[in-house]
Amino acid sequence: MLEIVFISTLNGVLYGMLLFLMASGLTVIFSMMGVLNFAHASFYMLGAFFGFEISRHVGFWPGLVIAPVLVGLIGMAVERYGLRQVHRHGHVAELLFTFGLTFIIQEVVQMVWGKLAVDYKVPPALDFPAFTLFATEYPAFKIFMLAISIAIFAVLLLIVKRTRVGLVVQAALSHPDMVGMLGHNVGRVFMLVFGVGAGLAAVAGVIAGPALVTQANMAAALGPILFVIVVVGGLGSLSGAFVASLLIGLIQTFAVAVNVSLADILGDTQMAETLSVWFSDIWSVTVAQIAPILPYLLLVLILIFRPRGLMGNRES
Repeated sequence: MLEIVFISTLNGVLYGMLLFLMASGLTVIFSMMGVLNFAHASFYMLGAFFGFEISRHVGFWPGLVIAPVLVGLIGMAVERYGLRQVHRHGHVAELLFTFGLTFIIQEVVQMVWGKLAVDYKVPPALDFPAFTLFATEYPAFKIFMLAISIAIFAVLLLIVKRTRVGLVVQAALSHPDMVGMLGHNVGRVFMLVFGVGAGLAAVAGVIAGPALVTQANMAAALGPILFVIVVVGGLGSLSGAFVASLLIGLIQTFAVAVNVSLADILGDTQMAETLSVWFSDIWSVTVAQIAPILPYLLLVLILIFRPRGLMGNRES
């Protein structure tokens, strides 16, 4: 039992930090630009495939740097020549634009790399067990993923809350005209913010690609969870996204690890026999089977009882 708790906690924190690494860019873009970017998970997918392609030629470590830069530049081009043009038509136009961009990126990825998973391998320097506990070897690459995610969270929080750059960017959202009068190029600020957000998603893709499956539908698999995190944490709250990511990561990991059903819990009691007749369709459904819907159940509860999210200042 202690082994399950420890390993599940470690895996839950790791998965939560990976989710945060993706959601942080989406949160930064929303908090500073007011744009909910439906294509954000597609930048995560591009990061994974760019990292894979670069690693084939020059290795994993150059790919960890080059891929996020390339995706960040693509993000900047999307903001400059796409979002900026549709911004004048309101948020609905922005949502439709990013929604369409999602399908374009997916089709391009399928044309270049195909629909099947690619062989994106863990770098040899990190392909060893970091430690062994309860006869379970924990990979060093997962510890590396965790360390990168924590470091990025700390740097982001420092930049947004403690630096002049963060103050200028936040001011550009609420008072763009005043910031422009002070000599700052507001359009360039927004373009850089969008590029940084896309680059953060790409970092998640590069480091998650070898550990997870890198294929053309990976954006669709994780994309909805990112919006759950942003809403549960609180729209525009970086700290809220951090807490929500960890919460969802732990909930889903423990749900899979503690794989029990109502039948297992109640055993062979008289009540169990009665309930098994009434609820025969769900009697043998395990917690692991409903794990994928738990984040969305949490989302519904948050929207009902706390629409601003755990740490947000805006209504969801």
